[in-house]
Amino acid sequence: MNNPDPGPVVGLIEAFRCSKTMFAAVSLGLFDRLAQGPADAATLARQLGTDPDATERLLDACVALGFLRKAGGHYSNLPVADAYLCRSSSSTLVGYVLYSNRALYPMWGHLEDAVREGTNRWEQTFGSEASLFDHFFRTEEAKREFLMGMNGFGQLSSPKVVAAFALERFHELADLGGATGHLAIAACRRYRNLRATVFDLPSVIEVTREYVERSEVRDRVKLLSGDFFCDPLPEADLFALGRILHDWSEPKIRKLLRRICERLPKGGALLIAERLLDEDKRGPTSALMQSLNMLVCTEGKERTLSEYMVLLHEAGFTDIQGRKTGAPLDAVLAVK
Repeated sequence: MNNPDPGPVVGLIEAFRCSKTMFAAVSLGLFDRLAQGPADAATLARQLGTDPDATERLLDACVALGFLRKAGGHYSNLPVADAYLCRSSSSTLVGYVLYSNRALYPMWGHLEDAVREGTNRWEQTFGSEASLFDHFFRTEEAKREFLMGMNGFGQLSSPKVVAAFALERFHELADLGGATGHLAIAACRRYRNLRATVFDLPSVIEVTREYVERSEVRDRVKLLSGDFFCDPLPEADLFALGRILHDWSEPKIRKLLRRICERLPKGGALLIAERLLDEDKRGPTSALMQSLNMLVCTEGKERTLSEYMVLLHEAGFTDIQGRKTGAPLDAVLAVK
């Protein structure tokens, strides 16, 4: 009797090595340096302060992973590295890579304990009960790095999320926990009659302003600071929650959804951007992995459309629809 193909098992045994290779190259600034021009391994090692032989191995691994080009002993970035792995790029995912490297990677090392206990791994990993947000807002640099990561990830999804439903009938959007304003900006770009408010914590709004002011729709996006769990919400006929609900437990979600529904006029709506699990929870793999990720780093999880519908109906919403977008985040629209 022949054994089945071991490929899936062997591939996953080695998968973390590929992730960590990219994480290390980004953290060391390798792609940022090569954005300035090609270089050989010895030159890069000298400039980065790394071991020459080890640097060459890392570079060759990045060639094999499809991030670098190697010609005549010199290395240069491929377009995918320039776009997503360099800090200077407007599409950069560096912030999310660094967040994954410095926080998620070590916390995932305790996944077994998270499954046993059903709780996140902040205290076990970092010796503190601080939440994800406490950890990443502890310094100005950490805050900006985290928000840069959210912005890069948001740019991949927000345009498709705001296009998932016809939103022309709405006039005032309030994006709660809107971070750098990527969803509000995408919505204003698509719907020319729409004005938006980005609502987030005061320390976040300081950074939001910088991103919004670089946008061509800045005149239609205003900023408001506050805590959406306890402060008065902006006036709007369309609210948005992008990667917010998956952070929290159901009691907190119910509280937030009720607050939003009470603030909306009749016919107003809530746009949710989250990864939707299939109804049988057999996929998508990315959403299932993200749900485990929420286990190790928050009190939340990913949900099916039906699970969101139950929470939304309880809060007072009636017409609820979901759409798979093909982007990292899907879309749900709930009308009051």
